Amino acid sequence: MDTNVFQEFSDIAITEISPGFMSKIIHTPDNTVNFIEVKAGNAIRRHQHIHHQCSFVIEGQFELTVDGVTRIVDVNTFALIPSNVFHSGRAITDCKLIDVFSPVRQDFIYS
Repeated sequence: MDTNVFQEFSDIAITEISPGFMSKIIHTPDNTVNFIEVKAGNAIRRHQHIHHQCSFVIEGQFELTVDGVTRIVDVNTFALIPSNVFHSGRAITDCKLIDVFSPVRQDFIYS
């Protein structure tokens, strides 16, 4: 059995993936899981990527625009963003988010 089954969040470095988006990133063989804290008002520009993305709000409210449709996402809502679809977002309040990407985000692998 792999001895690295249980790990500590405190051992994961914080990376600023976009201005104001502070992340702790975990990679598995098939996915990237991004735990994000973002202060109200910070936004991520419109972008797209090859990865399928599942986005969850754990705390707060986040305005998410996917393929031109805007919605406020909170703890009762989540988004399933298909590959190559344009999307952007803005923190309405201080937020804690989790994004799950498949396949692995190679651009999020930092040494």
